[in-house]
This record gives sequence, C-alpha cells and structure tokens, in this order.
Amino acid sequence: MDYIIYFAITIGILVFVHEFGHFAAAKLSGMRADVFAIGFGKRLFGYNKISGFTFGDLPKDFDGQGNTDYRICLLPLGGYVKVAGMVDESFDTEFADKEPQPWEFRAKPLPHKIFVIVAGVLMNLLLAWLVFWGANYFQGKQVTKTTTIGYVEAGSLADSLGFLPGEKILAINNREAANWEEVRAGIFINSFGEDLIFRLEKDGQERLLNVPRNRLPLDESESLLLIPSGVYAGVGEVITDSPAEKAGLQAGDIIISVDDNPIFTREEAVNIFTANPETPLQLTILRTDDTLTLSVAPGSDGRIGAYIGPAFTGEIEFKTYGFFESFYYGWKDIERMTALTFSMLGKVFTGKVEFGKAFGGPIRIAQFAAKSADSGIANFLYFLALLSLTLAIINIMPFPVLDGGHLIIILVEAALKREIPVKVKIAIQNTGFVLLLLLMVFIVYNDILNL
Repeated sequence: MDYIIYFAITIGILVFVHEFGHFAAAKLSGMRADVFAIGFGKRLFGYNKISGFTFGDLPKDFDGQGNTDYRICLLPLGGYVKVAGMVDESFDTEFADKEPQPWEFRAKPLPHKIFVIVAGVLMNLLLAWLVFWGANYFQGKQVTKTTTIGYVEAGSLADSLGFLPGEKILAINNREAANWEEVRAGIFINSFGEDLIFRLEKDGQERLLNVPRNRLPLDESESLLLIPSGVYAGVGEVITDSPAEKAGLQAGDIIISVDDNPIFTREEAVNIFTANPETPLQLTILRTDDTLTLSVAPGSDGRIGAYIGPAFTGEIEFKTYGFFESFYYGWKDIERMTALTFSMLGKVFTGKVEFGKAFGGPIRIAQFAAKSADSGIANFLYFLALLSLTLAIINIMPFPVLDGGHLIIILVEAALKREIPVKVKIAIQNTGFVLLLLLMVFIVYNDILNL
C-alpha cells in the first residue's frame, strides 16, 4: 500500500505540474482548454462549470462552451490537456472539417504554439529548480572531508574486491575525489555502467585497482560497499527503562568496542548483542571528548533498547548558500544532472549499460518514492525533483506523442507554410502511442524481473 500511495502522489504531482504548464500557456495565449486530465482512458469523475461534478463519461454531444472539464481518468500513467484545434493524446479530430476558430491552437501564430508545447517542460524544470534551490538554501551541502577507507570487514564485498583499510582514494576513472561525497558520486553516478579504476594511496605508495561494474551494487541501498575512516556505531534514541538506559547509555554516544572487540558498523554491534542475551557486556564508548566504560546486558530478545546507526567522528563541513546564491547553485545542479542523464542515454545506446538497469517504470518509481519518503520529506522532494527533471528531458525529445514530437510537427508546418493533413498527424500520434505503450510494457517487465 505504501508503494501504491507514494506512486500515486509522485505521479499526480509531476503530471499536474507538467499539464498545468500547457493549460496556463494555452489560456494566456487565448486558446480554449477543453479538458485537463490526470490519467488516460475512461473518465472516472470530473468537474466543469456546465454539468458540475459528475461520474463517468460526459455525453458525446457535450458542449463545454469554452469551459474546461477537469477529470481523473482510469490509467494513472500520465495526463493531458485537450487544447482546442490541436491533434494530441485525446485523438479528437472533430474540428478537422471546420474552419479554424480564433480560440483554436491551429489559428494561433507560431510563437504561441511553441509556448504552449514547451510550457509543460518548463514547469517541470521550474519544479526541479525550486527544489534544488530549497535544498541549497535551507539545508546546504554536507562535505565529509575524507577519502580514506575505514573498516573493511573480512569476507565482505570490499574485501573480495581488494580494498584495504587505511587506503586513500585519490581518483576514480581519472576523476579526482576530494571528499567522500565525490567518492560516492564517482562509484554510483558519474561512472554508472562502466568498470572502475581506483587510484589508491597508502603509506606513500600508490596503486591502481580495477573493479568490474557487475561486481558492484546498483546503489548503496542494496549493499554497503565502502566505509569512510572515522565511521563508528553511534547511539541514537534510547528507550526508557531499557537495558541501555539502565547501563547509562545516552543518545550521541559512540560505541568504540564491545568486550574489547572493535566496533565499526551497526551490524557488528547488533550481532554481538543478539548473540549474548542477558549476558553483561563491557562497552567502551566515546562521549564528546571523554572515553567511558559501561556494562550492559541485552534482554532475552538480544536487544539493548537503543537505536544504533552509523556515526561519523571525522571532520564535516556544511556549505550554506544565500537566498539568491541558492538559485545559481540550484541551476548548476540541474546542469550537472542533465549532463549525467544524457551521458546515461549515450551509454544505453552504445550498449555500455543495459536498458533495463538504466530505466525504471511504475514499480521502480513506487519503490524509490516510498523509500525516499520514509527517509524524510527532504529526500522525497529531492527524488521528486530528479524525476521532474528527467520527465522534462524525455518529454522534449523529438518522439511522436511527446512534446518534442509536437514541436517538430509545428516547426515543419511553419517551414512548409501549410498545415500537415490531420490524417497524417493522427497516424503519427497512433504510431508513437503504440511504440510508447510497448516501451512501457518492456520497462514494467524489467521492473518485475528486478523485484
């Protein structure tokens, strides 16, 4: 249910923003917008000024008299605005045999047509820009000032790949790394689909380490690959009357060792506690600048009653930006993500990255939406911004049915100085729609395989 709810919220916001762009541009250009639909296919319910709120389809001879019917349709995989006098996703051609009317799309000059076509993409860009601006202004950016590998567990993925504790990561695929955020980006974003070459240094000696892409997880949510130096198991919330509280543990404590066994990860601490129910264990903890020794006995269920998670004890810098400066860096985020998107598309077309791994459909969107929402509203909004930017990039591509396809048609008509026959436009739309449905079926199939 979480997946369904967050998918509906995510798609609803993105479609509304995109279609509102077309709708507002049409109204500003003096065009009638007969339908504003979220979803495709059968009308489930909607509202207009003529018939009010109704369920089901409107009568075939319904005349909105220039008023918009706002509706929710059966297939929640997009949406559309029916602009009078335009061949679009509604496939309405009743106007074809009539003289162009002043309020119709086809009767307007080229600049107005282009404005209406690109307005949806511009709104998606604006949504992404505002979210990136907010992230820079309200949160800033965290910089973890280390590139040194900390703990490498014996038998772990990092160990099998050949990483050593204490090694400093200098560069990944010839791109230098100055902090841990750049290390993560180099592994999971900048070089997606490619094998990796790490340039490492320890004790003054440099070496190169080749890592095949197929050995790596798709993202850090699947598997933890590398742990930066300075990360330990930290104590979060402590439950009242729990063994942890009785032992004197406090939120913010760092667990250095348990019974003289060094602890670096949450999993190590939890495994020891689980394996020793009702057994007193000696904890060495770091509290601010003091090192303390406490004794805690996990309950019969092997729990101590405290949340344990990763805690970084090294140097962290928070970069903050001013109100107007955040707009600049928000746009730089858009430029960076756009470049990465086109880089990814290039890797797909050249065969470096499998199509199914690069693109996600409704199931994957639902998974990421739910996961990002569970980790906080800020993460959900950031995911929404990335999706909005991706939607803008894909929509402007010159493919039938998409906004880019419509833009090509009106530019061709402007060059020919006459309108392309409606039957040809409908054929183009039908072809594009079928290809798009087949693509969606393939993407959903890949989503199911990757569950």
